[in-house]
This record gives sequence, structure tokens and C-alpha cells, in this order.
Amino acid sequence: MFLGIDIGTSAVKVICTDGTEIFASASADLTVQSPHSGWSEQDPQAWWTATCHALAEMGRTQPLAAITAIGLSGQMHGAVLLDARHDVLRPAILWNDSRSIEECAYLREAVPEIGAISGILPLPGFTAPKLMWVARHEPDLHSRIAHVLLPKDYIGLRLHGGVATDPSDAAGTLWLDQAARDWSSVIAEASATDPDWLPRLADGQEVVGQVTRQAAIETGLRAGIPVVAGGGDAATGAVSLGATEAGRGFISLGTSGQLFVAGEAYHPNPDRFVHAFAHTVPDRWYQMAAMLNGARPIAWLAGQLGVSAAEVVALAERADPSRVPTFLPYLTGERSPHGDPHIRAVFFGLEDSTDRAALCRAVVEAVAFTFADAVQSFGDTLRDLPHLSAIGGGSRSPFLLQLIASATGTTIARTTGSDAGPAMGAARLAACGVGAMHLSDLGRQPTLSDRFDPDPSQALDERLERYRGLYRTLKGFA
Repeated sequence: MFLGIDIGTSAVKVICTDGTEIFASASADLTVQSPHSGWSEQDPQAWWTATCHALAEMGRTQPLAAITAIGLSGQMHGAVLLDARHDVLRPAILWNDSRSIEECAYLREAVPEIGAISGILPLPGFTAPKLMWVARHEPDLHSRIAHVLLPKDYIGLRLHGGVATDPSDAAGTLWLDQAARDWSSVIAEASATDPDWLPRLADGQEVVGQVTRQAAIETGLRAGIPVVAGGGDAATGAVSLGATEAGRGFISLGTSGQLFVAGEAYHPNPDRFVHAFAHTVPDRWYQMAAMLNGARPIAWLAGQLGVSAAEVVALAERADPSRVPTFLPYLTGERSPHGDPHIRAVFFGLEDSTDRAALCRAVVEAVAFTFADAVQSFGDTLRDLPHLSAIGGGSRSPFLLQLIASATGTTIARTTGSDAGPAMGAARLAACGVGAMHLSDLGRQPTLSDRFDPDPSQALDERLERYRGLYRTLKGFA
């Protein structure tokens, strides 16, 4: 049995699997702190505590002694700063934090070729500009840094005691030379980063350590279990779907959203804010549109209305589409395709008769429209793909998947267990690490359970153009 651990933004998820079937799963919720406008932080200790709680819950139905290897997945870009004793220096600065806008502007000027090297132009969500912000605003703390890790790699440190990451998570820092699949000394120097702070690089299926005795005591796992490097959540989601081979793609509907297409070569397209990143497996890269707001606006509205996210979607289904306002979902700015950290969310077209159902429909539609923008940013790249698979919590909603299919003009497909994607991918990498699977096995695609073809009767074209026009009108006011 193989264990996959996924460190998300809203929860830690763990699954136990043989690489195909999920035998047990559990999760533990997380919260995000925003002490100032545009800030987004989490305490790395909270990730570890949630991991231990989730493992304890899973252990009540599935003996943890049966686990033979562990794979890691996690939210990308987060800056986990450690001193020489591996103690955390400050709360982790997350992927949706926008405080380092000035530092991004400096990096573009200091390293004009940065988009070609790192696969994307600097944006506040990435790790390198966060280090620059810390150097400028927290210099005493910056002087104590000895290691910089990504969220999943901090859990790796707590499990096996080593400091390592994989190419896909490294890709999201801006420090990685994507073509060379190695750290860029040029970008490190420009971003107030000592290259010695950066972890060693290992492919996702490579064993980087074994569970320590202390970790075994805290988690209930056996000491000595091999732990592989794993991958960033986009890459491990791809592994769960067989999207390690060229021409395969998917959408991810978690707190953030991604449109991902795998390839065998590095093809940067930084001007459209399409990420060109190294995959977690050898000799593979991918292109990805990354939307900061994914399915998060649905959860946000659910919180405001005092209902569940599922109830928001159910209300949206009952709304009269002709009386629905337009919603821009940019609660934390937007990355793809706008590269705009300043824009914020807004409802437009509210009437006295606008009810809860109409608000819900506007928000759910906006999620679909972000994917329409993402598809447009890829140009003709997606034309020959038979479908895009869907993973993440939002993939549980047939209504949302149908809206995305209709808004994008692209067939969306769903597989059994699609909401466990990144954790499943991490577990499959663990299976490879101990020889139970081969790298070629990762290209196997799961059986489709549902298919959503574009439906012209939904008549979304006019609303999509209104949505896009609203962004163009308001972006100068942010």
C-alpha cells in the first residue's frame, strides 16, 4: 500500500492506495491568515498537525503498518523560511499573497530574460519575489535564513529529516532554469537569495529519505518507510490522470484553478502568462494557465451566505439565467491570463429583484469563464486534445463541469475518484520509487466515468463577452 499526502490550502488530504484503487482517505481542515490587505499566510506547524490528525483518522479504518512508501504533493510557491536548526522563522507566505508587487517589477528589469529562463514572468505569487520582500521589510529575519522550502517539502523534512524538492515544485519558485532543470544562479542573485539555501533537486519518484523514529511517534507510521520527493499539486494531479505524456491535459478545480497540458519539450510563452514548467518526472515539461481563484469564489460566497459550497451550486442551478448579474471572481487578483495582482472581485448588474440564486449563478458562471479565458490564452494548442479531464473538489459538480465545457467549447471528462487527484499522483510516484510501478506506468489513463460536451443551448457567449468587457473596463480602477 502507498500513502499520498497532499498539503492543500484549505485542507490536508491523505489517501491509501495500491496505485489504482483508493482503500482509505481522510482530511483535516486548514485556515489561511491575512493580517494585512493582500497578505496570505499559514503556519507550517498547522500543516504538520493536520497531517498527523488526518493520518490518525485514516488509521482507524486502514492499518498504517501496511504502508510501504510515501509520496508528497502540495500547494506550490509558498515560502517556508527556516534557520540552521530547521526552525520556522515566520509564517509561510502563500501562492495567493500579493505583497511583493514592487519586487516583481524590479526582477523584470534586473533580469530581462527571466521569462525565458523561468518559464513565466515574475508575479507576486512566486517564491523569489517573496524573499526580496523579506529582505527589504524583515532584514533581521532574512539574515537568519539557512533553508527555503516549499510546503510539501516542509512535511518531507518533518517525515524524513532531509531538505529536498522536485523539479515541478522548484519550477514554481522562479529560481529554476526550466530548460536545464537546475537552479539559476542569475535569478537567485537578483532576488536576495543565497543558492545554498535552496534544497537539493530530485525527480518526483526518487526516494529522498525514510520516516524517522520521531516522525513515526508523531504520525503512527512505521519508521524507515521510504519517502519520495513527490511534486507540486499541478504535476501530481497530472500523474493521477496519466498526463505525463505529450498531448494530454486536464483542468483542476481546487482553491485555485489550473489548465494543464503535458509535453516532451520546454516551450515558454510568458507574455500570455502561460506557465512553462518542468514536470515532476524526467524529460517532461508542461504548459499551464494558473488562475488564483479556481473554485474559491464558490466557497467564499458559501461563507457569506452561511451555506455549503454544494448548496451554492444547487441554488445556481435554479436561477433564471436571463436575470443573473455578472461577477468578476478576482478575490486575490489574477495570474493567468492577465498577470494582474491589483484587480479585485465585483458584482455588476444587481437589481432589486436579484436573489440568492442569481448571485450563486453569477459566481459559478464566473468560475467557468476563468477557464474560457485560460483556453483562449493557449491559442491552438488544445485543438487536437480529445478532452480535458477534471480533478479537484469542484469536479464533483456536474453542473459546473457542464458550464465549463460550454464556456470553453471543450469536452470535459471526469474519472472515478477525481477529487483525490494530487494525493493519488503522489502515491503513484511513491510506488515508482520502490519499484512497484515503472515510469511508463504513469502514462496509464484512468477510465472515464462522465463526459460533458459543449452545449450551445446554454447561450453563454454573450455573458462571456460581458464578463471580459467588465474586466477591461475596471482593470484601470484597481
